[in-house]
Amino acid sequence: MTDADQVRTSVVEVALGRLDLDTKARLLAGQDMWSLPAIPEIGLQSLVMSDGPIGVRGVRWTADDPSIALPSPTALAAAWDPELARRAGRLLAQEARRKGVHVLLAPTVNLHRSPLGGRHFECYSEDPYLTGVIGSGYVNGVQDGGVGATVKHFAGNEAETDRFTVDSVIAPRPLRELYLAPFEAIVANAHPWGIMTAYNQVNGTTMTEHRYLVNEVLRGEWGFDGYNVSDWMAARSTTGDIEGGLDVAMPGPTTVYGPALAGAVRAGEVPESVVDDAVRNVLRLAARVGALEGAPAVVEAAPAPVDGQALARELAARGFVLVRNEAVPGRSAALPLDASAGRTVALSGAAARDARVLGGGSATVFPERIVSPLDGLTAALPDGALTFTVGADPSDEPVPADKGFELRAVCRDASGAVIGEGSLPTGQVQWIGDDLPAGATYETMASIEVCGTFLPRESGEHAFGTRGLGAFSLAVDGRTLWEGVQEMGNEADPFEAFFGAPSERARVTVTEGEPVEVSLTYQVPDVSALPLKAIMFSLLHLGPRSDADELIAEAVAAARVADTAVVVVATTERVESEGFDRQDLTLPGRQDDLVRAVAAVNPNTVVVVNAGSPVELPWREDVAAVLLTWFPGQEGGAALADVLLGDAEPGGRLPTTWPARFADAPVTEVVPTEGRLEYREGLFIGYRAYEKHGVAPAFPFGHGLGYTDWAYESLEATADTVRVRLTNTGTRPGREVVQVYLAPVCDPVERPASWLAAFAGVSAGPGETVEAVIALPARAFEIWDQETSGWQRIGGAYEVRASHSHGDTRLTATLDIA
Repeated sequence: MTDADQVRTSVVEVALGRLDLDTKARLLAGQDMWSLPAIPEIGLQSLVMSDGPIGVRGVRWTADDPSIALPSPTALAAAWDPELARRAGRLLAQEARRKGVHVLLAPTVNLHRSPLGGRHFECYSEDPYLTGVIGSGYVNGVQDGGVGATVKHFAGNEAETDRFTVDSVIAPRPLRELYLAPFEAIVANAHPWGIMTAYNQVNGTTMTEHRYLVNEVLRGEWGFDGYNVSDWMAARSTTGDIEGGLDVAMPGPTTVYGPALAGAVRAGEVPESVVDDAVRNVLRLAARVGALEGAPAVVEAAPAPVDGQALARELAARGFVLVRNEAVPGRSAALPLDASAGRTVALSGAAARDARVLGGGSATVFPERIVSPLDGLTAALPDGALTFTVGADPSDEPVPADKGFELRAVCRDASGAVIGEGSLPTGQVQWIGDDLPAGATYETMASIEVCGTFLPRESGEHAFGTRGLGAFSLAVDGRTLWEGVQEMGNEADPFEAFFGAPSERARVTVTEGEPVEVSLTYQVPDVSALPLKAIMFSLLHLGPRSDADELIAEAVAAARVADTAVVVVATTERVESEGFDRQDLTLPGRQDDLVRAVAAVNPNTVVVVNAGSPVELPWREDVAAVLLTWFPGQEGGAALADVLLGDAEPGGRLPTTWPARFADAPVTEVVPTEGRLEYREGLFIGYRAYEKHGVAPAFPFGHGLGYTDWAYESLEATADTVRVRLTNTGTRPGREVVQVYLAPVCDPVERPASWLAAFAGVSAGPGETVEAVIALPARAFEIWDQETSGWQRIGGAYEVRASHSHGDTRLTATLDIA
């Protein structure tokens, strides 16, 4: 313990001793959506929390205070670079400090157990070791900036279906070796200041009440000394939660803590010492972030400023995974593109124009700008070199009004007087808790009008609609086109239910370039009885519907005469988002047909896949190149131009196995049976399961191509260290991720046939030889012994594999372990 740690500990104890029971209980209950109450008498400021993993939203869901939007966590993990993750964390700490946020509710380190997991774009990987390493880098970076990180969702939260109540049934070995492992690694290597417990149960006990996993494992075995906060509205039992190790119940002001907790102590149901332990953890957090008077902050001087746009662009390129890059006429590989004078590119796909740069749900932020693939390539290529056609649209239903719309939300009271207003980046209103325009309150708001102008990008019949529950009035160009009430449907998840299904309400013929006025008025319902006050609804829009075959024909015509065809395909928020799992892995709409048709007329077809997690690519062997860009963040289009034109190398390697077909995926069960989701596959998820079942994926875990070649020349292995010597045999500088897998020669226990033990990135210029020195963690040789409830080292012979990917071993050595 350092001198500063001792001072903080002393200040915390003095402050704790000055609090009465009611104040302590109040401190553990949120005062509103995002903060804990200040206690001026002990010099405690209000602690402010904020989502999320790819950007810091702040306490208000508004575009009036924009946020840097980094690539999705799958993209960050695809870089296989913990130092890069640390740099991302430092930028987010800088954003948090700018917005007055003390605690970031991230990272999400649940595993990609099944490719159907709807929120997997927000998680890192199917592999616990890779997840732990990247998560540690991220947490270290956030806390380098003096902001607390909150690692989530602890634990067993690998699916969205019935996530509030599902019981994840996980045997002790996979629980320890897979699902707890990233949390354990991050606690050991990054010392996070916070953990968020999940909604779900694990083996019959709700996680917010799970005293074994929280008190005995997280705090006892691992030594975690941070604060433990519930997922929002996950805390359900005053005595169960406090005795289960939950420190903070969010959001406030009405929770199971506060007066209910003080009453439980006075009734003899809860020892006050247990409350003191929780308050101590909260005060320790406040001391660490500089919010407790007299306690020195862990970081008193912020790190050097980070250029957010530049880092977002670098992160995107570093996470892009080039999974295919075949020879084309006149060239050894399709990428990088030949950008010499006179070369032409035919770009198609609606997602090229309207890119999806981030996932849906609580990770959403509003960046100041978004660079689409069309924007990025237009800026990078000479005039006349690029053509664009829609080709195919992934969505055939109206979506929140966006391109061409300038909108505001105007709040009025019952008399019609304006009491608050603010700008909207899209037609989506998503206000939770006190996240309201200044001056507006739930008690005084009678209506909200989303209004402004729409500048059409094309002439024709445009559809307008609504999403949300309640009474609406829709007007376009001064005419009321629809009035009505949207009732609740059969949505299972409250997140879905709040939004409701998108509904088309009217169609209007407008002219390109001629602005029209739009207005959607929403009658605010009485939300006083709700435990969490929120208003969610949207003004929707859908452009003119052209014949799908005609759109594809236009793209084909453009591709036929171009030197290169680039097709961008994507998922939508109705496919990948918080609140629900996927039904399959197919791309929505006619996008597969578009790719096939373009590839049939242009052998130099490059497909860009804009999806946060795996999708089926049935045409993958019919195209020259496939580049996975995940959800690439606000600078994704600029990074795409960098990579396609060779100004940057696609630096990514797959953090999750990419199946050839959904039917090949070994683990697909995400829907509970009678409330229980049984992890029957045990230790065998991801590449471990593909290997066990002898199924070849489309692209294996760890796969990714650069713009140079590498020769693996020698491998030396001891029980502690692996040394791999390799040479860049290509003509460009590059970076290689050397992956070390262990494979028992004759295994005395049930284990996967092989697993990732360690990795390291190396960089070299053309012809340069480098050595990767990779530490082997002791845990790589251990299993969780269910009989002794402890880790057991498994001796014997292991094959050590130095690999380019799980499916591409370059060198091997045999290692005997005692």
